[in-house]
Amino acid sequence: MLQESQSKNWVRAIDSSKIINWIDDLFKILFPEKALETFQIELLLDQSKATFISILSEIVKDKTANQILDNAEAFYAALPDLYASMQKDAQAILDTDPAADCIEEIINSYPGFFAIEVYRIANVIASLTACLLPRILTEYAHSKTGIDIHPSATIGVPFMIDHGTGIVIGETTNIGKYVSIYQGVTLGALQVEKSMQEKKRHPTVEDHVIIYANATILGGSTIIGNHSIVGGNTFITKSMNPYSFVMQSNKNTVLNQQEIKDINFFSI
Repeated sequence: MLQESQSKNWVRAIDSSKIINWIDDLFKILFPEKALETFQIELLLDQSKATFISILSEIVKDKTANQILDNAEAFYAALPDLYASMQKDAQAILDTDPAADCIEEIINSYPGFFAIEVYRIANVIASLTACLLPRILTEYAHSKTGIDIHPSATIGVPFMIDHGTGIVIGETTNIGKYVSIYQGVTLGALQVEKSMQEKKRHPTVEDHVIIYANATILGGSTIIGNHSIVGGNTFITKSMNPYSFVMQSNKNTVLNQQEIKDINFFSI
């Protein structure tokens, strides 16, 4: 029964572990444990490219072998610029996060850095060919970090994510340069309907914006102006002018514990 009901649309088409091994190995080339000699880098990149071609050949069925080879050559030709962007991302995190002590700490242990750089790789691939590979890459980063960045989002350089868990950045989001985002932020759509597939559904965040934890910004026409600060737990569906500051208006009540020890605050 199972075999009879399956068709070519109901198979995974590729072993995702091959893709995961490829991206992990590529990171080891870009950020090795110790500096590599030129010949070592060239050898490792040749091996990486061969694996990449093999992956594309398994996934992409509507292109010739020469077209797939051209896509692979274009991706690896873009690696130097990608690497430069990654370095700028790491430096910006070091410059802005008071808990960061060195670049090594960022590239080894910061989930935000890993998620951003997997996105950058996936984004370049998505610009070259329409296939499953970019989504598989960003979902791998999502599973490791809790940070969900669609590979077709547009994100400037540098970009900083601190902590990161629970961040969602939708497909048509446009983020400028020197933007910082904290955990739990959603850059999403006001509504989810298949008929809106070709429309801009997610917000635009201009340069030098800070978005603090658990803020939600929705809508394709929503623009957060440059140099703005979005406070934690805010909910935004309208545009903000440059240099704006938005925050929750709810007030916390601070009481002296010694004066309230006999009060029962239990409630449901």
